[in-house]
Amino acid sequence: MKTELEGRKKEMRREIAEKILHAKEMGDLSENFEYQTAKEEQALNETRIVELEDMLHDVVIVEDTTGAKEIALGTTFLVETEGKKKTFSLVGSNEADPLEGKISNESPIGLAFLGAKPGDKIEFQAPAGTIAYRILEIH
Repeated sequence: MKTELEGRKKEMRREIAEKILHAKEMGDLSENFEYQTAKEEQALNETRIVELEDMLHDVVIVEDTTGAKEIALGTTFLVETEGKKKTFSLVGSNEADPLEGKISNESPIGLAFLGAKPGDKIEFQAPAGTIAYRILEIH
């Protein structure tokens, strides 16, 4: 994120400024498609810079959870539900990707898993009803 932020602040700002300058040299700005496009690109870049700065301001470094005895942020664990085994990782909301088994610590299921230990049975309310998991092991 730091690398992307620096690139956007230095290189992309410079490139966009050059595009705007070039477009201004072409004349009437009210009907200048290149100018409008460059200004939109500038707005998107500045929005992304603010997003990155906010994320970096709130970043929390998670220590290695190998050998953890209970589920916490950064923990990968194996569960069982209805005879099926699944592996999940508890991550921050920016990293969440349910299709890859990365669940947010702020989601209802993530909150249910927080503090659970192997052997514990947790339940949470999903739109489809109550879902129960049994914690098999923590990696």
